[in-house]
Amino acid sequence: MPTLEGSTIHRIRYPRGLEVEETEIAAWDVDGPLPDPSKDKILSLHYLPDIATICLILAGGDIYIVREEPEAGQERIEIVGSVDAGITAADWSPDEELLAISTGAGTFLFMTREFEEVTNVTFGPEDLKLSKHVSVGWGKSETQFKGKRVKALRDPTVPEHVDEGTLSSCDDGQSRISWRGDGAYVAINTIESGNRRIVRVYSREGILDSVTGVQRSKEYAQVVFFERNGLRHGQFRLRLTQQELEDWGLSINLRWNNDSTVLAISYLNRVQLWTMGNYHYYLKQEIHFGSAGNVQGVHPAVGISWHPEQPLRLSVYSICAEMDLSYTPIVAGGSTFIPNDHGWVSVIDGCPSFVPFICTFLLISLGDLKVTPLKRANVPPPMSLHEVSLDRNATDVAVSRSGAYIVTLDQRQVTVLKHDYETDGYSIASRHDITVDSAGRTLPRQVVFGRDSEIVFLVYSEDSHKDVIYKAALDQGKVTSTTLIELPFSISCLISALDHGSIFLESTSGSIYELEYNQHDSDGTNGINDLEVPSDEPETDERCRSIERGAQLVTVMPSSYAVVLQMPRGNLETIYPRALVLAGIRKSIITKDYKTAFLACRNHRVDMNILHDYDPRQFMANVSLFVKQIKKIEHIDLFLSQLRDENVCQTMYKETLQFSISDEVSPQTNGVSYNAPIAEKSKVNRICDAFLQALGGLRESHLQNIITAHVCKAPPDLDAALSLIGRLREHGDDSAERAVEHICFLADVNQLYNHALGLYELDLTLLVAQQSQKDPREYLPYLQTLQEQPPLRRKFTIDNDLARHAKALQHLHALHAFDELLTYTTKHALHSHALALYRYDAPHHAILTRQHATFLLSQSHFHAAALAYASLADHAAAYPAYRAAGLWREALGSASLVPVAADELRALARDLADGLVEARDFKAAATVVREYLGDGPGAARLLCRGHWYAEAVRVIALQGGAGAAGAGGSGGGGDGVSRERLLEEVLDAGLVEGFAGMTELLAECKGQLGAQVPRLRELREKKARDPLGFFEGGEAVGEGADVPDNVSIAPTDASTTGGTFLTRYTGKTRGTLGTGVSRRSSKNRRREERKRAAGKKGSIYEEEYLVNSVRRLVERVNGVGEEVRRLVEGLVRRAMRERARAVEEAMVEVTEMCKGCIGEVFEVADENKSAAEAEKVEIAEYRPSGGEGVLWESMEQAWKRQEPPVVKAFERLSLLG
Repeated sequence: MPTLEGSTIHRIRYPRGLEVEETEIAAWDVDGPLPDPSKDKILSLHYLPDIATICLILAGGDIYIVREEPEAGQERIEIVGSVDAGITAADWSPDEELLAISTGAGTFLFMTREFEEVTNVTFGPEDLKLSKHVSVGWGKSETQFKGKRVKALRDPTVPEHVDEGTLSSCDDGQSRISWRGDGAYVAINTIESGNRRIVRVYSREGILDSVTGVQRSKEYAQVVFFERNGLRHGQFRLRLTQQELEDWGLSINLRWNNDSTVLAISYLNRVQLWTMGNYHYYLKQEIHFGSAGNVQGVHPAVGISWHPEQPLRLSVYSICAEMDLSYTPIVAGGSTFIPNDHGWVSVIDGCPSFVPFICTFLLISLGDLKVTPLKRANVPPPMSLHEVSLDRNATDVAVSRSGAYIVTLDQRQVTVLKHDYETDGYSIASRHDITVDSAGRTLPRQVVFGRDSEIVFLVYSEDSHKDVIYKAALDQGKVTSTTLIELPFSISCLISALDHGSIFLESTSGSIYELEYNQHDSDGTNGINDLEVPSDEPETDERCRSIERGAQLVTVMPSSYAVVLQMPRGNLETIYPRALVLAGIRKSIITKDYKTAFLACRNHRVDMNILHDYDPRQFMANVSLFVKQIKKIEHIDLFLSQLRDENVCQTMYKETLQFSISDEVSPQTNGVSYNAPIAEKSKVNRICDAFLQALGGLRESHLQNIITAHVCKAPPDLDAALSLIGRLREHGDDSAERAVEHICFLADVNQLYNHALGLYELDLTLLVAQQSQKDPREYLPYLQTLQEQPPLRRKFTIDNDLARHAKALQHLHALHAFDELLTYTTKHALHSHALALYRYDAPHHAILTRQHATFLLSQSHFHAAALAYASLADHAAAYPAYRAAGLWREALGSASLVPVAADELRALARDLADGLVEARDFKAAATVVREYLGDGPGAARLLCRGHWYAEAVRVIALQGGAGAAGAGGSGGGGDGVSRERLLEEVLDAGLVEGFAGMTELLAECKGQLGAQVPRLRELREKKARDPLGFFEGGEAVGEGADVPDNVSIAPTDASTTGGTFLTRYTGKTRGTLGTGVSRRSSKNRRREERKRAAGKKGSIYEEEYLVNSVRRLVERVNGVGEEVRRLVEGLVRRAMRERARAVEEAMVEVTEMCKGCIGEVFEVADENKSAAEAEKVEIAEYRPSGGEGVLWESMEQAWKRQEPPVVKAFERLSLLG
């Protein structure tokens, strides 16, 4: 500091570390423009790290820069500017691009980093005329209606009265500059005309934005906040007495951190750090620098410098000391493990401390300790449930695991508070002094609970410059023993485990250490590798939840499934995360606490099927326990009514379940093994049956639940429920009417009316009808008519009216009304039921059988009709039915049994043979022609058409000489010449014809493979080169074109440049796919299916069509292999070796071509197939319909790994060489 005795400035660097060693950077003499050097002082010292330069601004007017490593031609110390009138204040902008300077001549300068002047503004009385104040409210005269002429006389935006203010006697007369966090505006606080302070706000361009002033009271001091437009916006009082104001509160400076969350207020000998939460300002820290008398008159106030990037790091300095402080936000609270999760949390307000300051729940304010268990009373800060008076300001607070003890830490002592359960308050149990070294120069930092019987606190020793761990054992709130642990490294903070079973140390380097204990009674936690962090998809994943940005986690209370958050404004919000709720429900299920699990499902709207689905075997074995615990009839009904066959543990809540059921439950319950197989019937019916069995002995108290269990079955068992009500009514039970009202509430009354009528209980039917909206004029006459009928006729009428025709038929059988039964059977097609009723009545059974046969003929069931006629020995009616069914053996056999005339039989055989030829069953047709028409050569020709050449030779050999001449009989002998001529005319001609047809077929297969396989290869190369162009149907893009690589048909809300295959093809996004009704019509789907079946060249379905075509070709080749073998053998047998060799070579060539193309066509060795199948999982959630659905099915079929067809081997004939 320049003085009359010396005008030298020394720039010294103090390295970070335990040992302080100073290094002088530069020193120079000050010869400023002021005549009195004692009035010169350093106003601003700023380091520019990018150019390694220090900028000093002196009140005398000189601006120095000190270069740490000057280049050639540069001076280490340089005066870059000077203001003759002197400088009253200076400050750099947050981006270090502008320097704001206030001069003694009443001007305001903006300078660049190169110290070039940008703006020069002069303060003047005209500035005070600028105001953006607007007063609103009914009590303001300027807002009252006065007419146009009065309003025209004045500006309504200017207040009628402006406070002029009075300069405080404690004012130091200094000007101050403050930038907004983004550097867009700067405020300059100066004394105007020597009698009041004025705050001017300028934009970055130096344009005056607004002006305002502040008034200071003599009794107290308060911090007042102003908006940029000059309006006052809140304030808070500094917690200083009048004596403290006159002592060390004479000089007060303010400075915000870089994110404006912490306000630092400096006095003569201390610095206070304030934060705001829920519109309350908390004094979080107070750093002392000795007494005010030691520094008063030497330095006006303690200096403050916030770190430009780290919001919670600052340097405070005075003439006698300098401190570099870093803070960490934590929540000091109680245990979060059941049963001690009471939600104890803590906060600091109005006391000195070196521990976190952003918590807001256990409040210490001017000797008051405010305590709130959030589980018991969710009291928002700064209010509290309990309040304890302290005689010292606390530094830190810790809550024990059970909440029975609270420990406060101050500058010299540890105070233990004990909870009194009778008065529900806290009282001081003991105190213990903190002594680390003989001088006692310690700085207590933090205290935590290890267990209820041990506390650990962190202390900094000023003499050794080391952190010390102090462990103290507690017995009934009394400190019994202490242990001192010196650490070789610096500690950032202490962290207590969630269950308070262990304590961890976090070093300043970021390493985590655990204090050793003889025993560890932790309830168990998961390692970091066991934790799963879900993706940020709150719309689909119930584990995710969107909250306000900047919210902080305060505490977790697992027993109530609650998580308490503090919003940025400071208010508390309690949420119930679905993952935490489900974890509690599962834990209750494992312990068979079904009541707790049920209430959690009911209160938090969790699907109640989880009570069964999480462990089905345990639930089914403990249904009686479930009923006993739940008790309330309404709750049991609620559970039964929400049952459905879906397993919610595998669908709705699968993301929140990491382990299998077998790993979390015990193997037996009540002696019933969980490994017992579960019945295959419906889950809902299985549970309802179990409840019916459990409630069987509780009918008086749980009749409503029994009715509900019957109705909730799938389908509802209304007959059983109504039968139960009917039995109750027969016994005169008064609960029957209440049961009817309940069942009518659960089910459709019209269905209940029909079911009650189907039970033939007319009184019960009347009771149900009275609960419905039916007109009594309709059902009363009907019921009266039924009452007058005999019992069997009444039952028939009821079943007929209810369309239960099979049961009505039984009643007709009981009435012995066969003619009416015969008519009723024909009318309702009840022939099978009628035949079963008369199976032992042969005459009536025959009549019903013939009637049934006639009915079958009318329905074109010819085979069944023929069998019916045959069972009646009516062959004349049976053989035409066999003939219509195409059964030639049965038709000819029945016709022979009639018997029919020979000409009629030959005509029948000729018709059957023609039908078999059309069906290409040449062997059967040959049998009919030979045996019933006596045409041996004709039969041989038919066998040759079917490639049965060996059988044709046999038939020709059996044909006699007469047979060779024409259509004679079936002689057995004959000469060799006739047979040889038949062989030449019939067999050889058939072989030549078969050779020609087979050769043509194999040539077509060869040509098809030669054309389709290269085309398929071309399509796949195009798809791999340009997939978007391929599916869009356009031309391929050139090399190097900008093609998106995120090609996928997985549905997503995020839009991409190239869209997806589906949207490119359909021209619609996912949203329009869900709303385009015309594109989803069945007409478009049929048209699209025709396109897919056609597989037109150039269409999107061509690839699928070609693959299927090759598959069909392979199957066809496999089918003709046996025919080729028989053809080759026949050709060799007739000495046609060249033709046999030619057809064999053609077959072998086609077979080899099929084997060679299987791998390429069906992509047997495609490594990219797995990737395509992986993508298929993403599209399972969404399936389009209509025309788009056809494309979807086509592409999905292409992704499936299809088994390639197997090409059957063709063995060559060794005789051909």
